Amino acid sequence: MRTGVAFPTTELGNDPQAIRTFAREVEAMGYDYLTCIDHVIQGAQPVAEDWRAYYTLDNPFHEVLVLFGFIAGVTSRLELATAILIAPQRPTVLIAKQFAELDHLTGGRIRAGLGIGWNALEFDALGQGFKTRARRLEEQIELLRKLWTEQRVTFQGRFDTVADAGINPLPVQRPIPIWIGAFQPPAIRRAGRFADGLFLNPRVKPGDEARDAIAVYHDAAREAGRDPKALGLDTTVFTEGRGANELREEYEGWREHGATHVTVRTMTAGYTSVSEHLRALEEARKALPGS
Repeated sequence: MRTGVAFPTTELGNDPQAIRTFAREVEAMGYDYLTCIDHVIQGAQPVAEDWRAYYTLDNPFHEVLVLFGFIAGVTSRLELATAILIAPQRPTVLIAKQFAELDHLTGGRIRAGLGIGWNALEFDALGQGFKTRARRLEEQIELLRKLWTEQRVTFQGRFDTVADAGINPLPVQRPIPIWIGAFQPPAIRRAGRFADGLFLNPRVKPGDEARDAIAVYHDAAREAGRDPKALGLDTTVFTEGRGANELREEYEGWREHGATHVTVRTMTAGYTSVSEHLRALEEARKALPGS
């Protein structure tokens, strides 16, 4: 399994030096990749009916692809993965261009994690349709792969049209791997049908709930004529409230579930400085097998 780190975007603050230090130290510890969540705009008040809605204007959110451009310039090995980018609230061709540019400039260190999002406020502010976001994502995946592999593309879809055009430069990876972040069965099945991997709900631990979700994922892949063993699975362990033995046990639990990636997340643990986040990640790295 590959082991990565979730960038604590709402807790690390806005100091470029702190961001630089965090990325470099994570790479020096031997972690394989860095993920980052995505929100473009937040409301002044939380959306009470959704557990994810504790994010408000009080929480800083770095624009993830711009952030990755910065981090790419101060690292040399870390894979950078959006986990996830809310694709349907953005123009598809622009997404293709931005990811291709990052992949080209990093020598192929990009993984495109995509999802449909949950907050209508963002879609409204960005001028995109909230109710059609699932259908749009499926079309976007098809177009993105064309734009990342073909010099000239002609595409006529419900949401996007490209007439004998393309992007230059093309990415190093052709195509860039597309993973889907999904919590609910319809979205998990979408990952099985279309994606190269699944970002499992980070709040799920090894056990029956995880096993059920993975079964939905693999069943959908088989129904689409795909081999589940060829697909990735990115899971999460939180440092909050966990000692070395518990971290190791949970990590091995994900191995038994067939995870290909495990992301260590320090957010929500109450850390208030970059040094606290890094200390927790260093302790986790020492506790995990293969460190």
